[in-house]
Amino acid sequence: MTDARSALSEQDILKKIEETRKRFRIEYAQDSSDKYDSRDVDRLWKDDVLVDGYLEWRHFEVEETLKMIDESLQWRKEFKLNDINESSVQKSLFESGMHYLHGYDKEGNKLFWFRVKLHVKDVKMLTEKKRYVAFWLESYARREPGIPLTVIFDMSEAGLSCIDMDLIKYIINCFQVYYPRLLSKMLMYEMPWIMNAAWKMVKNVLSQDAIDKLKFVSKSDIQNYVDRENLPSYMGGTDPFKFSYPPLPDDVFQNPISETGQEDDTESKDDDLEAKDTLEPSSPILRTRNVYLAQDGDNDGSIRWKGSRRPTVTFKGTLLYISPDDELCFGHREGEKRCPIMLNNVTKNQVAFKVRTTAPEKYRVKPSNSSCGAGKSMEITVSLHGGSLCSPQDRFLIMAAEMEPCSGGGSTDLAQFWKGVPKAKIMEHRLRCRMLEGIKSVLSPVTDRSHKMETNSYQDMHTTLLQLMASSSRLEQKMDHCLWWQKLLTVLVTTLTALGFSALYIQYTGEWPF
Repeated sequence: MTDARSALSEQDILKKIEETRKRFRIEYAQDSSDKYDSRDVDRLWKDDVLVDGYLEWRHFEVEETLKMIDESLQWRKEFKLNDINESSVQKSLFESGMHYLHGYDKEGNKLFWFRVKLHVKDVKMLTEKKRYVAFWLESYARREPGIPLTVIFDMSEAGLSCIDMDLIKYIINCFQVYYPRLLSKMLMYEMPWIMNAAWKMVKNVLSQDAIDKLKFVSKSDIQNYVDRENLPSYMGGTDPFKFSYPPLPDDVFQNPISETGQEDDTESKDDDLEAKDTLEPSSPILRTRNVYLAQDGDNDGSIRWKGSRRPTVTFKGTLLYISPDDELCFGHREGEKRCPIMLNNVTKNQVAFKVRTTAPEKYRVKPSNSSCGAGKSMEITVSLHGGSLCSPQDRFLIMAAEMEPCSGGGSTDLAQFWKGVPKAKIMEHRLRCRMLEGIKSVLSPVTDRSHKMETNSYQDMHTTLLQLMASSSRLEQKMDHCLWWQKLLTVLVTTLTALGFSALYIQYTGEWPF
């Protein structure tokens, strides 16, 4: 998939997306009211990322992509995924504990567990079990859009009566066709030898891309993918988690999300001065990227990502543009223990916002509850408290709601505002946390000073980059306004010219020109 993308320019990909939409509209979407859910079709017309995901999985072959979209949309209509919820699934399936979301792998991807030994093969229940799987996948895709899952097929202690190859093929097909980009990897744990023949039959219907994501693991090597604290004891781990229902134990976040509550008011004067060196609050941000530079000869080695993710860009919400769009990045160095979040209000009214986190004891957020004026920007500073370290399991949630023009911006007004705002009017955006890694070394006092200078230099460059991107965004907005006025003036001049010619024509001929 990566090779196919690398061979195409961004413009080529956009053309592929438009070609896919045009052909789908002509070849598939005519009189399709009984075939697809109209909400899925509408999303197909508007969501470039969705179409790009289908294209990438089919190596940008439009013909194959169209077949995949057709099959996927029919499946969504069959299982009514746009309306699926907990009450849509039989309670006994939740109580069985066959499937659940819990924990993370080493790359920070959520784990989706399939406890095969708890499954009993029953043809009459197959459709309902498929709906059960669809519920979990659709719920996760809504809550964490664009963030992949790692599936663990736990086949330990599973007998022949538990192994349902039809259901296993269906689960694999969900990732292969219905949810492109949702699968990070699939760990097949302790697969019994008796399944080898059946597994060869399954592999024959899988694409090479799907096969490449399959990893056959045992107790001795599963920790290459998942840390001990996220594995149960029978896998050699230390996680005491036991699934029970109700309630769903892993709804939205592994840990309960909390108000940050504490703002970072205990910073030193040096830290306060450093914080002032950031982007001006009045500068709007349209698109920014987190850039990390490694200097030549750096004793700490070049900074690298723990995992394999692309640099982030700006999330464009209905009320706020938020940068970064998906990850906050922290490191061991002093200059890397603080990460800014840029908010840009794109509405004509004041927008209230607040920040919540799953680990309030580890982070300080300033401000954590405030508002942003119409068309203005604001920087939120998130910093690690004391000697705390960032974890891939940590999450941040930014909540925003548009305020009435008469509303004030004080803390009392905000507290009252959040009590009365309807949930449907709240925009939510989630951010993961990622730890930057480097090869540690023992530094002498001289090299330590050099190390700090490099860190400060990195901070200065990062701040300058944000300022340049903000200025570029402001210029772009001004150009848009100028173009709008230019079009308006062109229309007015054309109209006045036509009226002038008409007046002259009437003056000399005494007749209307039309």
